[in-house]
Amino acid sequence: MEGKRRDAVSYRDLAGTIAVVTGGSRGIGAETARRLVANGAKVAVVGRDGAAIDALVESVRREGGTAYGAQADVTHFPAIERMRAAVEAELGPVDVLAAFAGGQGMPVPTPDRSTDRWRQVIESDLTSVFLTIRSFLPGMVERGHGSIITMASSAGRIPSQANAAYAVAKAGVVMLTRHLAHEVGPKGVRVNCIAPSSILTERTEKLIPDETKQQIAAMHPLGRMGTPGRRRQHRPVSRLRCLILAHRYHDRPGRRASDQLTRTQGPPPAS
Repeated sequence: MEGKRRDAVSYRDLAGTIAVVTGGSRGIGAETARRLVANGAKVAVVGRDGAAIDALVESVRREGGTAYGAQADVTHFPAIERMRAAVEAELGPVDVLAAFAGGQGMPVPTPDRSTDRWRQVIESDLTSVFLTIRSFLPGMVERGHGSIITMASSAGRIPSQANAAYAVAKAGVVMLTRHLAHEVGPKGVRVNCIAPSSILTERTEKLIPDETKQQIAAMHPLGRMGTPGRRRQHRPVSRLRCLILAHRYHDRPGRRASDQLTRTQGPPPAS
């Protein structure tokens, strides 16, 4: 696997770890899963799209990596519990959790947002993170080690074109991360967060009109949106996720890495 992925930076302390990536079938989650496997981790890819999960798992296995696919609705705690039990039966106790499911940030005027839809976005982008961590955290605390990374957004830090529910949810993810880092850091579990800016995933490629993409791209220094990390020019930042999950990041819990994928300086300082 490592020979076929020569671009991958080696974080040797990830080798042999068991990792779970929710929202792992596409976009940032899928690239994170690939990076973890390239660094020797055994990865469970979790999502709702069974076909996409199967395709990613098959691709990883063809390259010599170890991956396991699991479908789960991470807004439903019993489903998460069943998924965790299946993953641990297949791969073993989980060392690394990337809680990345979500992504309901399309622009919607606040007066047009229905109460039901508001609740759906909060469930998808905030409650799902809490429920996923709630399932995996007790085992990490019991074993005295673990690494959790959450996915926020620049929309959770500054006003943007994203809808208000999404912005509130992502701001909540940031504070959830900080609170948990303070709570469980002394117990050996590290909790960190990344906050990407505008990322052109398969989903946003389809949903965002070309004119809007051009407007968003014009807001960034290089005049383009970021991508999940498979292109060579974006690989330094895609490696940031593995760096945070690796033990060498142990002295920086509770940080929010402003993962601005349109910059060229590499991973920016946490703040």
